[in-house]
Amino acid sequence: MSRYRNLALFLTLSVIWGTAYLAIDAGLTTLPPVLFAALRYDVAGAALFAFAVARSDRWRPRTFAEWRLVAVGGLLVIGLNFAFLFSGQRYVGGSIAAIVASTAPVLTPLFARFLLPGEQLDARGAVGVLLGLAGVVVVATGGSTLGGDLVGIVLLALAAVSFALGTVLTERYDAPLSLVPTQAWMMLVGAAFLHAVSGLLGETPPLALSWTPTAFAALAYLALVSSAVGYVLYFDLLDRLGAVEISLVKYVVPVVTALVGWAALGQSLSAGTVAGFALIVGGFALLKGGDAFDEMVRLQARVGRGYDAENVYVPDSSARRNTAFGDD
Repeated sequence: MSRYRNLALFLTLSVIWGTAYLAIDAGLTTLPPVLFAALRYDVAGAALFAFAVARSDRWRPRTFAEWRLVAVGGLLVIGLNFAFLFSGQRYVGGSIAAIVASTAPVLTPLFARFLLPGEQLDARGAVGVLLGLAGVVVVATGGSTLGGDLVGIVLLALAAVSFALGTVLTERYDAPLSLVPTQAWMMLVGAAFLHAVSGLLGETPPLALSWTPTAFAALAYLALVSSAVGYVLYFDLLDRLGAVEISLVKYVVPVVTALVGWAALGQSLSAGTVAGFALIVGGFALLKGGDAFDEMVRLQARVGRGYDAENVYVPDSSARRNTAFGDD
């Protein structure tokens, strides 16, 4: 395939994942946040589970190590991550949510430094992490015409922390169960956790909700297009581009979210929010230029399992190509 096909797929993936945040905005107008997240992963997990049963020789975890991996990923990467993310988006728009979520790759080496034996974070990497965190502070205090609220920023930051911590812990507790069954079980465990949290919070149960066409459309888009189609595109591009290039999609997504939100919904971003995003990208650039980025890519190549449309890292893959969007 030509580099133009790869570029087209990369942009398609960026649009799918960038508009996912706007679909969350749309669904939250009528659906409780944690229940909304739970229903998303009910549908996405069931679809992927059916695919795993049909296509995988072994689709069920058998050992303690495999169940531990599923539990850690399901509770942190899916459960807590999306409980915080969907709840945070009740206070701020999708564009800001996408920006704050983009700090997750910057936080990963920081957790790895303390939780994984032998992991190091050099001075340049440490500055990159601090820049990323400073970017979140600027977003939180810079003011936004999207109705930004400090509570929302804090919840979204906790989502990024949950995802980064879950990523590192799945490295620590890695197990041999193959990719698709692992992902399916994590989604289902995460959905069960989200349903439990929704019940504890006293959210309206699904059958008592007033289901609008917008709510149905948002749920279907997130579960089937963002999670299912995005998942397929991601792994196709991973094989073609490699770990480094595909990780850059994380920083295209907030731009897509902001542009689509502005064009379709009349949303806008303050100068402070844009400056905060620039700091986050700058922090990532420092990590990319130092030894810490090499460690981050290695971690992502070993532990990321395509967890979701908004927060996807690199699964097991040795593909690392030198030219983005180059020919096969």
